[in-house]
Amino acid sequence: MKLIIAVVQGEDAQRTVVALTDKGISSTRVSSSGGFLQQGNVTLLVGVDDGKVQEALKVIHDNCRERSRYLTPVPPLADPGEFFMAYPVEIQVGGATVFVVSVDSFEKI
Repeated sequence: MKLIIAVVQGEDAQRTVVALTDKGISSTRVSSSGGFLQQGNVTLLVGVDDGKVQEALKVIHDNCRERSRYLTPVPPLADPGEFFMAYPVEIQVGGATVFVVSVDSFEKI
């Protein structure tokens, strides 16, 4: 048995959970935040038999996509009389960060 820990962007979470459920794969959804932008993420905990790991990973891959966002950097502290104009910078966000770990024991109580 394996535990898949998938950190996905909030925008992709519901679609991913539904797609996993449609394949008969249960998941637990935990709200989280972090990363460079401190944006809302969702951590999905998915327990699967070894034979279903690739299927679960494909569902996650198919439903979590990377997208572009524009971020306006915080201007540095300037000396009096200096002027700094911040321009938006394009960055990539989204996708999924996935960990697959072995499970020594599993109990459903």
